[in-house]
Amino acid sequence: MVKLKMILFVGLVTAAAVFASSRGFSHGEVTPQAVDTTGLDPLGDEWLVENPYRVKDGEQYELAIKIGASAYNQNCARCHGLEVISGGLTPDLRKLNEGAVDDEWFISRVRKGFKHNDVYKMPPFEDVLSQEAMWAIRSYVETRPKE
Repeated sequence: MVKLKMILFVGLVTAAAVFASSRGFSHGEVTPQAVDTTGLDPLGDEWLVENPYRVKDGEQYELAIKIGASAYNQNCARCHGLEVISGGLTPDLRKLNEGAVDDEWFISRVRKGFKHNDVYKMPPFEDVLSQEAMWAIRSYVETRPKE
């Protein structure tokens, strides 16, 4: 009887450890944080497919990078890595090219998230982050060295 109780106890501890570790790696627990975009030009209700803040050396560009750095650290770094350096489990966002094609992919993925086998691997941010915040994050990501 004691041996059976010990086997059950070890089994429960093992199951609890496996469950806890899988929850730690799950993206389902990520809570998106709102971003203050005060100072950035409002972009309106229609979603753009190209980064409007990309004009280098402009006031909006510098502000977008500053806001984007904070927004990235609040919402993206836990999965995509500090300083936009991925640990390999998620896409390395530094590998995105500047321009309309990768801008469109970026904004679509951030807005709608990414689901695989009915599980969000990346949560949708459309109801939390404004378009201005998303493009600010994109602006910041583009400043990070590729290597």
